[in-house]
Amino acid sequence: MTRSEQKSRERRRRQRQRYGKTKLKHSKRGIISCGISVGVVALCVIAFVVAYNKAGHAAMFIGGLGIVALILTGIGLYMGIRGFKERNKNYRTCLIGTIINGVFLLGMFLTFCRGLL
Repeated sequence: MTRSEQKSRERRRRQRQRYGKTKLKHSKRGIISCGISVGVVALCVIAFVVAYNKAGHAAMFIGGLGIVALILTGIGLYMGIRGFKERNKNYRTCLIGTIINGVFLLGMFLTFCRGLL
């Protein structure tokens, strides 16, 4: 890379960051919420695979995974909502984690209610 290319690249970089636009870091609680949502998705996939392989005869194991997933989903939803209160952060991870955890919490709750009837 030549010196003139480096100067032009540096000039473009400075122009993008003009007028107080700083690059915002992601919210820590939002990252935790996204990580928990990935873990919940993995637990649900494991539960589906085990249920398929055991032909539905692994009720205790699947129920345990469901309860753990439900608890983790609640924690992830709480962390995602709390992440919106952090100042000067990028809230995209909070939004993604809150939506995914909310959908899984609703799905788990509806599955539980369906099992009661």
